[in-house]
Amino acid sequence: MEALRDTDPAHIGDHALLARLGAGGMGQVYLGRSPGGRLVAVKVIRDEITGHPEALARFRREARTVRAVRSAYTANLIDASLAAPPFWLATEYVAGPTLGQAVGERGPLPAQTCRRLFAALAEGLASVHAYGVTHRDLKPQNVILGAQGPQLIDFGIARGVGETALTQDGQAPGTPGYTAPEVLLGAEAGAAADVFALGATLAHAATGRPPFGTGVAATVSYRAVHERIDLAGVEPELAALIEACVAKDPAVRPEPAEVIRRCGVRDALADDASYAALGALGEAVPVHEMRTQGPGAPSPHAPASPYGASAAAPYGASPAAPYGYTPTRSVPAAPGRRGRAGVWLAAGVALAVVGAVAVWKLPLGGPGGAGGGERGNGPGQTASGTPDPGRSDGPSGQPSKAASGPPVFIAQTAPNFDDYDPTGNVCAEPAEEAAKPVFQISVTTAGTDALHEVKPGTVRIGFRVKTAASDMPPYYVAVVVKPQHEVDAAGRSTGVSDNRQLGFVAKARDVYEGTATDWKFLTYPDDFSMRLNGKSVKAPPLAQDPGGWTVVFRHAVSDTEHKSFWCTGFDSGPP
Repeated sequence: MEALRDTDPAHIGDHALLARLGAGGMGQVYLGRSPGGRLVAVKVIRDEITGHPEALARFRREARTVRAVRSAYTANLIDASLAAPPFWLATEYVAGPTLGQAVGERGPLPAQTCRRLFAALAEGLASVHAYGVTHRDLKPQNVILGAQGPQLIDFGIARGVGETALTQDGQAPGTPGYTAPEVLLGAEAGAAADVFALGATLAHAATGRPPFGTGVAATVSYRAVHERIDLAGVEPELAALIEACVAKDPAVRPEPAEVIRRCGVRDALADDASYAALGALGEAVPVHEMRTQGPGAPSPHAPASPYGASAAAPYGASPAAPYGYTPTRSVPAAPGRRGRAGVWLAAGVALAVVGAVAVWKLPLGGPGGAGGGERGNGPGQTASGTPDPGRSDGPSGQPSKAASGPPVFIAQTAPNFDDYDPTGNVCAEPAEEAAKPVFQISVTTAGTDALHEVKPGTVRIGFRVKTAASDMPPYYVAVVVKPQHEVDAAGRSTGVSDNRQLGFVAKARDVYEGTATDWKFLTYPDDFSMRLNGKSVKAPPLAQDPGGWTVVFRHAVSDTEHKSFWCTGFDSGPP
């Protein structure tokens, strides 16, 4: 949740807007208050797609579906305006984190909690199916963990019996990793496809990992069709039930009633201590409008925002979606995993606008703050003590010293062991820097973010802080993109797989520059280069080195003082 912006309206229909809940593929979602004081979630279709027939039809379908389905497991429709722009709908506001947030922050749920949640979601699906509706995009980000039980959200691609499918660019509906094999192969998405998504969602809850791994959409979807789901470490009986739900043949998947029976639940989910504790991850609701300036701002005598005059709300995710709402066609982030010598704290958040997003906690500081060189044996040396070919040298051939003033392009001062394995979603090295305020990153490959039209052969990388007080000291972030193999002075792959070069770097940027909470975006290869043997080497195309690429975010105090605080990666395609 974040404060309203100057450009946001003060009201939508009769509803006063309090805060931003996030943005979906089709629109912005606000927290609103009805005239009688009821909290509502108001979804407004984006101006730029109001003229898109398919988008408008999808939005109207969502309103019809939510209006038709009256279930304890769905938020009721309160109001809607679908005749003329601005198009919007308002539903009950359900307080609580999404399942995706809960797992990202707390890790896998206990087996017994998973069974109770499994049964509750199966009951919710049965209730929805009884209205002749299939959800078609069940996933952890579309499950809100309310106090009394889970709620299903985002019916943007739900279908009623007899309705015509609405697809986008010929793609199958749903989200890679949660979409059933038969749907990926072109069949209709029936009730059995929702059961598959239910099983995949519970696999994530039980393991804390994406059910079919990470990577580009096509790779994840291929695994869903041809490979087994990841259930390593899951209690055997629970694993067996999940495997039954994600059977490749939809005809052999259990009905929701059978899932409930096999869960063997005998007490209320709300009484489960582990489930109840997840409610603490939800956010406080602002009592008053959070706008502090611009159109519709409260008067100087109005009650102040509970978060202060200049501070943003405790959590914001614009332009992406927050934990409370994550829309269709998100791509699961590549969460950090335990490294050899420490821990990457994982809090993967799938945010539709930025494609794949993860959260890290940013250390406070700036020039003169926490610094230190990279890990290794010393400046300019590899692990074996030989000169490192990837270092940046000064005019005399010696490692360049920290320049006065802010960092520009960080230089290699020691071997870089950071390495991302896309098959196991593992970054080998732990973070070097402590964690404080929350930081967000995004790594989006072509085909995963239609809204931003990431071009084939490129990667869109972004970062920001979610909240920032005024007068923060500069905090420079340098992004490093590293292929699997070392490169030579011409940027060609050498075939050396034990890549200890720093990688290709982009110009360091102060995360607080401009509007501190705005995203700062970079494009690989356009914005990246490497200093090698005193020369600038242009970043090569992704196709030169197919497979896992590493992306590291480093806090730079100077060009030669920088520490990593987040490691992730992406799969550029099959080798």
